[in-house]
Amino acid sequence: MNISTVSGTPIKKNVHNVDARMIYNKDSAQVVHMQLNPRQSLKPHITPVDVFFFVIEGTPDVLIGEEKKRVETNNLVESPKNIVHCIYNNTDSIVRILVVKAPRPTTATKVL
Repeated sequence: MNISTVSGTPIKKNVHNVDARMIYNKDSAQVVHMQLNPRQSLKPHITPVDVFFFVIEGTPDVLIGEEKKRVETNNLVESPKNIVHCIYNNTDSIVRILVVKAPRPTTATKVL
């Protein structure tokens, strides 16, 4: 049995300059635990594979295409491949999210 501990996983350097930790990385999928501090956000970007976001803590605003909505804890948001998406923490609390890409991308994400 393999058990990954978020706190024991190193922060992955990223263009968004956020706490992102790769907790699963196989050909079939990638899983990243991401923490956004208050008023922190990702840069809008396009991923070459399908992605979904599961909100573990907090209430981020999520942009998918041209639609932006506040998402509550314990909700999942789907983002199809090749669509601009972004996550914003416009609150005074921490936001924690699981980001799942399936399958694992073989080309780079395009940051806008």
